[in-house]
Amino acid sequence: MSRAYSDIAFTPTVRAMQSRMGSRRNYAALDHTEDRRDQLGAQEIAFIEERDGFYQATVSETGWPYVQFRGGPAGFLKVLDSKTLGYADFRGNVQYISTGNLQTNDRISIILMDYARQVRLKLLGRVRLVELDAEPALIKRLELPTYRARVERGVIIQIEGYDWNCPQHITPRFTEAEIEAASAPLRAELAELRARLAAQPDAAERDSTMELGKGPLSLRVTGIRQLAAHVRAYELESAGGAPLPSVDAGAHIDVPVRLASARGTTTPIMSTRRFSITRATDQTYEIAVQLEAEGTGGSQAVHRDYQLGALLHCGLPGNDFKLTPDAPAALLIAGGIGITPIRAMADALTRRAVPFQLHYAARNRSAAPYLPELQSTLGGQFHFHDGATGSRMDLAAILRDAPAESHIYICGPARLIEAARQAAAALGIAPARVHWEAFKVAPTNADRPVTLHLARSRRVIQVASQQSLLDAIESAGIEAPAACRTGRCGTCAVKVLAGAPEHRDHVLSAQERTQAALMCPCVSRAAGDALTLDL
Repeated sequence: MSRAYSDIAFTPTVRAMQSRMGSRRNYAALDHTEDRRDQLGAQEIAFIEERDGFYQATVSETGWPYVQFRGGPAGFLKVLDSKTLGYADFRGNVQYISTGNLQTNDRISIILMDYARQVRLKLLGRVRLVELDAEPALIKRLELPTYRARVERGVIIQIEGYDWNCPQHITPRFTEAEIEAASAPLRAELAELRARLAAQPDAAERDSTMELGKGPLSLRVTGIRQLAAHVRAYELESAGGAPLPSVDAGAHIDVPVRLASARGTTTPIMSTRRFSITRATDQTYEIAVQLEAEGTGGSQAVHRDYQLGALLHCGLPGNDFKLTPDAPAALLIAGGIGITPIRAMADALTRRAVPFQLHYAARNRSAAPYLPELQSTLGGQFHFHDGATGSRMDLAAILRDAPAESHIYICGPARLIEAARQAAAALGIAPARVHWEAFKVAPTNADRPVTLHLARSRRVIQVASQQSLLDAIESAGIEAPAACRTGRCGTCAVKVLAGAPEHRDHVLSAQERTQAALMCPCVSRAAGDALTLDL
């Protein structure tokens, strides 16, 4: 909330009620900040100009408030400058209640809504009514030549303060244009799938009997749901009917994938990819997979091959991202598809009656899996940060406001995890209270190309600067054991026969690195230009 808005809205009686209800400390800092935020910025201006309606409240001389909806083409409420709004007052039902109220009390309160993104902007101001012949140039700025409605006067609003209100309890609603835009990627994907089916009449039958992998846990694909524009949920059921291994929140499973053939061959490359188990029963696990068009092929293989009935021989579930059992409170932070383990944690914390807050960031609503479910079930514990509206996480503030001794769990892109860890360190939060899980660890811009000599395969592979050693090995058609691909499990560890590795994993001991000469090619690289591996 802004200082200017709180100075007006937080009357002595309101402050007394806040103190009584225990929320006064949340707003006390506004009394001392020098940032009044009583002038519109770029974010506020863009939001106002996109709206096709708003609610306004005026007060009569008898003290009664009157709320009215004002609508028109998008942008009919015009930003005249950083402190001034104006709109053409179209002829309506000629009751003139708002206009009459403003004759004796020029105060006005406005709420602008974006139901689709669950965002609202509140404005307080003072009104000046302008008759048509009084200021023709100003009226001309407010008119809408393409909108056939009679203008009776101009309404000029001098802004005293504004506030971006919290999104909770806003029921999402969508215009026809918003539904069209949100469903466009799904319709395009559906058209592509239909075209592929038409070109391969037996594809459905072949996929339903597909069998992949060599792992000890046999699961069958029994459900597929489209969660977001590029995210699908897959229900994996026990193939033999036996109870599945029980898992806790944060657990993962390694599933088989069939990658594209290496250059010059027709044989697919078999590999595995690790996904969080976001929901589990004694008979089913659910995973959610985001299609990465520029990825290493694992997500593309899942979206292509995991059809209803497909049989998957998977690894046994594991968990490197567990909830601390005795933590008094928790703070959950997720970015994009990183919501999958965080969602399971929210379920577990709810069952345990442990207080928590969940902050979830995504590019936009259509790219946010599980968003409607989380909003409806978590209420005020859930906070969505919509990149499309400029609502970004203030990690320092989020961490600072967390209850003392909270344990913090972060999952998402590497930049989010690093920013959260740095913010926690700056606030003096003990590292033992900060837990994180990354999707993958990308090479840095400083990395150089590497020449790999594979002794057993008698192959020489060139690894690009922005490619991991493991990805290059698999792209060459050489199967190598792997699981987490973030240097945290050690499954891909291989012996170095020549050359000096640059270790970046979080799992190998000093003895394993030196005496056993092991390295994890999923994240580690060469200190020089070349390495020879026992592959």
